[in-house]
Amino acid sequence: MALIQQSLPTSMTVVDIIEPGGPEKLRLIDIPLPRISAGYLLVKVEAAGVNRPDIFQRKGSYPPPADASPIMGLEIAGTIVAKADDVEEWQLGDKVCGLVAGGGYAEYCLVHKNIALPLGNLSFIEGAAIPENFFTVWANVFQIGKLKKDETVLIHGGTSGIGSVAIMLAKAFGATVITTVGSEDKVQVAKSLGANCVINYRNDDFVEATLNYTSSRGVDMVVDIIGGDYVAKNYQVAAKFGRIIQIGMMKGNPKELNMMPLMVKRLTHTGSTMRSRTIEEKAVIAQELKKQVWGLLQNGEIKPIINKTYHLSQVRSAHEYMESGDLVGKIVLLNS
Repeated sequence: MALIQQSLPTSMTVVDIIEPGGPEKLRLIDIPLPRISAGYLLVKVEAAGVNRPDIFQRKGSYPPPADASPIMGLEIAGTIVAKADDVEEWQLGDKVCGLVAGGGYAEYCLVHKNIALPLGNLSFIEGAAIPENFFTVWANVFQIGKLKKDETVLIHGGTSGIGSVAIMLAKAFGATVITTVGSEDKVQVAKSLGANCVINYRNDDFVEATLNYTSSRGVDMVVDIIGGDYVAKNYQVAAKFGRIIQIGMMKGNPKELNMMPLMVKRLTHTGSTMRSRTIEEKAVIAQELKKQVWGLLQNGEIKPIINKTYHLSQVRSAHEYMESGDLVGKIVLLNS
């Protein structure tokens, strides 16, 4: 495979996991640059998003797919410095962001040409905070869930990465949004994102509050990152023919679950993961995002929430911060 490239170093700094465990098990090491296969871009990483799956991978409970880089990091933004000679859509020097199955915590990272997206007016930090959550929300809420204008959706964890993006996109496409959060400060954040009804689940029963808001009808869709005992409650708040979209299981599996409401209401309960999807599946999502969502990001109508940035050398601190509590917005690692 012939390559088109700038002058490049032979090695790069990456974050290595010494062995499964806490943040202290992370270290920086130098390894050779990755080989560029057909259809791939080599991107000089300026920023990389930090996500919960990175924490699970560090602990040994979320191994990468067999064909993926063992290095953590699922989303990056940077500049194309090399490409396979079959890539015509992109040029050296183009600024892109992209979803990757691994390899983001590094100075250089491979991104498939069909999954890269142009930064345009976005900064590297903003670009690195977009792919994982936007790909996940689009695939689940719009491709699988088929959320429509004028429908009502309940989004759990409205100030989380997934929740905040789900609120912004649901509102942008004309849905009425109810969301749950865990503090009064987060109530204000969720309102600023456009939520029509914000429920502090520490003060109010979200089932009762949701049914009150919808005049007992319930919601057309529930977007859930919580799982556990929320599953049965989601069935309670769903309207007839409602869709439950399971994106996460922070509380684990439900210990007991009465399936009768699912049957009586003729509900649909679906779930999916993003990392294990094929290049072809991710490429379809990327193109739909480019067509339907990219203009909203470029003109600032919607934008990712950035919580804090760290240099790649401070990756231990970044992981400690992520595990310190329920944070609002994204943590981003920088290479400069």
